[in-house]
Amino acid sequence: MNLTMGEIADPVQFKEEGNKHFQAGEIDKAIECYTKAIKSCKDKKALAVIYRNRSACFLKKENYNNAVSDASKAIDVDAADIKALYRRCQALEKLGKLDMAFKDVQRCATLEPKNKTFLETLRRLGADIQQKLKTTFSTDSRVQNMFDILFSDESDKEKQEKAANNLIVLAREDAGAERIFQNNGVPLLVQLIDTGKPEMILAAIRTLSGMCTGHRARATAIIHTVGISKLCSIMAVDNEEIVLATANLFQCVYDSLSGGDKRNYGKEEALVLDSSKDLKDILLALLEMIASKKVSGHGRDQALNLLTKNVPRKDKKNTDNSKGLFTIDHGLKKILKVCGQVPDLPDQLPLTENTQLIASVLLNKLYDDMRCDPERDHFRDTCDEYIKSKFDPNDMDRNIHAINTLSGILQGPFDVGNVLAGRQGVMEMMVALCGSEREVDQLVAVEALIHASTKTSKASFFISNGVTLLKDMYKKTKNEKIKIRALVGLCKLGSAGGDDYSMRQFAEGSTEKLAKQCRKWLCNPTLDVRTRKWAVEGLAYLTNDADVKDDFVEDEAALRAMFELAKSKDKTILYAVACTLVNCTNSYDKKEIIPEMVQLAKFSKQHVPEQHPKDKKDFIERRVKRLLKAGVTSALAVMVKADNSILTDQTKEMLASRYFSKSFEIKTFHYYVLQALLPLALEGTDKGKIKASHALAKIAAVSNPEIAFPAERIYEVVRPLVSLLNTERDGLENFEALLGLTNLAALNDKLRVKILKEKALPEIENYMFEEHDQIRQAATECMCNLVCCKEVQDRYLEDGNDKLKLLVLLCGEDDVQLQRAAAGALAMLTAAQKKLAVKITKVTGQWLEIIQRLCIHDNPEIQHRGLVTVFNMLDADEQLAKKLIECELLEILTYVAKLEDNPKKQDAINAARACLSRAMDTGLIKPFSN
Repeated sequence: MNLTMGEIADPVQFKEEGNKHFQAGEIDKAIECYTKAIKSCKDKKALAVIYRNRSACFLKKENYNNAVSDASKAIDVDAADIKALYRRCQALEKLGKLDMAFKDVQRCATLEPKNKTFLETLRRLGADIQQKLKTTFSTDSRVQNMFDILFSDESDKEKQEKAANNLIVLAREDAGAERIFQNNGVPLLVQLIDTGKPEMILAAIRTLSGMCTGHRARATAIIHTVGISKLCSIMAVDNEEIVLATANLFQCVYDSLSGGDKRNYGKEEALVLDSSKDLKDILLALLEMIASKKVSGHGRDQALNLLTKNVPRKDKKNTDNSKGLFTIDHGLKKILKVCGQVPDLPDQLPLTENTQLIASVLLNKLYDDMRCDPERDHFRDTCDEYIKSKFDPNDMDRNIHAINTLSGILQGPFDVGNVLAGRQGVMEMMVALCGSEREVDQLVAVEALIHASTKTSKASFFISNGVTLLKDMYKKTKNEKIKIRALVGLCKLGSAGGDDYSMRQFAEGSTEKLAKQCRKWLCNPTLDVRTRKWAVEGLAYLTNDADVKDDFVEDEAALRAMFELAKSKDKTILYAVACTLVNCTNSYDKKEIIPEMVQLAKFSKQHVPEQHPKDKKDFIERRVKRLLKAGVTSALAVMVKADNSILTDQTKEMLASRYFSKSFEIKTFHYYVLQALLPLALEGTDKGKIKASHALAKIAAVSNPEIAFPAERIYEVVRPLVSLLNTERDGLENFEALLGLTNLAALNDKLRVKILKEKALPEIENYMFEEHDQIRQAATECMCNLVCCKEVQDRYLEDGNDKLKLLVLLCGEDDVQLQRAAAGALAMLTAAQKKLAVKITKVTGQWLEIIQRLCIHDNPEIQHRGLVTVFNMLDADEQLAKKLIECELLEILTYVAKLEDNPKKQDAINAARACLSRAMDTGLIKPFSN
């Protein structure tokens, strides 16, 4: 408490500490000190100075709203505070408020009419405002012209399509979107929708999406003008393209209303920010859609997808799961209704091949979102009540709806489904359905048995009761559809031992026979896709056996058939395909076996897993080559583009974490693999994203990025690589990410700016201090390529940091590659900024010795870079040039300049001669007379 009283009594001390932190580049600490000073300061003038200083901190942090606020408080005390005025001008310019920024700098120029900075800013802002006005007026006329073309009956189709596309592009830019909005754009777009023409509806919906992206006020206006019910009716149509566009519009609106908009609305904020009712209305509308017969299968899929994406908490640390509870109370039974649909029966909801799996994924995410046992009990009781309500001894259709609902729950929150499957009457109903003469009854029953046996450790009830049923159905039925499903159920139960050779469930050769039958069904084009999918499900389990893996990869027809299925519209197959690929390549995580522990286990008569001879490295590599030959890469590229809800995080992790990181050699990567890796690196589990990012880093590190990442793809690779620059990642991931970024930074300025925007610079600087030689070298090489950027040069110009000192000291290291990179960075920095050439002499007393060592280095590249640095120093400052010429450096320059021309050393010789010429031009030395 005494310390606190002292602090309150002396705000000046806090202010001084804040100044020191600011000079040292410790902006967060400076803000903290200034904030404490503000709380305890009573003097108005002193308070204004502190606010002005904190405004400078917020400018550095790019927190422009707070920078404006603090500068305004300083100006309120002293209207002629020129520093506060200019800082507010800078912040307002960044916020896009050019007219207000112009007024502030105009005031600054009035107070200091000879200040070149103020005059230049005044001229630039004036030009920007004129350009903005010109653009605004031209945009207004363009917007009106586009709508005229779209509504005209005389315009040809090609002209209308061009106008629609231009409108969409314009809406993606904030200024363009605002002009459309201000020019009565939303009602006009509603009129376009009302034309009923698919191409017009599509253009209108995409334009609305662009307009509301990241803008809460416009999103609110669009929702109220167009209406949620109208948007739902558009998303209900049986046109996949329109449905996807409308779903994207809903997502843009939802993001903007729920915090995706960071704008400062000032006085209007209270009106704009209350979006809770709109968000609730959207959720209710989507829940109504999923159980409506008027909605198409594609529309239902997208309604479920939107709920999956927006209802569950993204961060489990957030304790507010009210959206999940609201959805369970108002929509759980509707989701269960979708799960229970049997397409072969009459009067069912329109569905796609993927609808019921998407519903199961949503159920699983909702259950995971529950925070306590009472909430989970309520979820389970609601499901139980729904299934019980469907059982009817006099109506078999209702019964199979109940069992199919159970199947959907078993594919989602398995623990809930397992409990419900053990309820009285459920197993008896399955037995009755298995014995039914109707094919649909048998199909529903056997699929329920398969899903119930997914987790053998938790499905003991079904293992003990269902095996006999499955065996009987497999032996007795002549229906291929039922036979294959029964086989898959037996495969699941038979693969309980995983890849442990000593725990094979079937007799020798039985597993291979089952797999052969699965491959036969898989390759049979006369069977429907849904039935062939079950053949892949069987292989997903049977390929735990190494003999089955080897036989499968040798069957190219079966591989190609599986890959073609993976590319089909039925995305429910993705997980099974991913499992099969992971098994064939042994890409699953395995614990390291310690020989001593094996001996101990044998001594204590514990089970010791055994490796199959065909699971050794040479067999695995051969299998990978066979998969590549059969076209696995193109299949994977299609798989990762699947609907987000179906491509679960677990499936993504299997593909990224295991498949890419362990199975492929770098030489196998090509365009299709890149298409697969980029989505996996940006979405999914943390582990999956890290592994996919690491795979991208490997490619970027050892190949020409322009060839490996064609066109705009190269810019998308930056973020995954930067994500690996983290102390929580291992050294190899750090190293290869730095190498990849080095190659990217060498290409063009646009890529260098992209790397800086991803906030990679502080991390790269940290790795330059790394003790590990290779990581430090890679970070320095990356910095060498980044110093071309003005922003990086400015960081080296700042006072109070050791960045330049570190570069100079690294030039004195013994590691040749490290010296080469550091000397290159130093040469480029001193060429770009003369002040840095002078600053070198102040950072360390060893600077001259280090520069001289560079100039006489055995490596021609390092020598050349050292001599270029000397030339830049001679050119930068007269006193510094005199000091350099008066020391031993003149002898070194003379010696190198007099060497005979040599292609290997020519760059260094020319640089030395240029140094002497420069010294002669300034009169520091004179040429020898004849």
